[in-house]
Amino acid sequence: MVESRESTESVRRRRECLTGKHRFTTYEKVHSSPITVIKRDWKKEVFSIEKLEKSISIACTKRPLDKDSISKVVFEVEKDIHSLNEKIINSKKIGEIVINKLKVLDPVAYIRFASVYKDFKNISNFEKELKTLKK
Repeated sequence: MVESRESTESVRRRRECLTGKHRFTTYEKVHSSPITVIKRDWKKEVFSIEKLEKSISIACTKRPLDKDSISKVVFEVEKDIHSLNEKIINSKKIGEIVINKLKVLDPVAYIRFASVYKDFKNISNFEKELKTLKK
């Protein structure tokens, strides 16, 4: 190993092969114990970063956002969830974290996600949410 740098999300290590001819970089991330998510219908499932990324990506579809900004939100949400230090978390709490991140990132993506998360039943639900967003 030639060099090692730590950040809040990972450890970056610069390495050299045994012959000394090639250098390469590895990124190491600590994996914590699995988190169980309790859904609205009280079913339990293991937290899935892929599922989280998919739902955020759907909300951001056809928005002027690059993949890096979406990945950053996914990473921040995952980090916030793990920082709660809970083995069991309600899906409502995850939704609140995502909503707060999307509100800052893109208002349309926020409304899209909120319509599913808050289970909008009619236009008046959208109108109320838009009024609070405008404030």
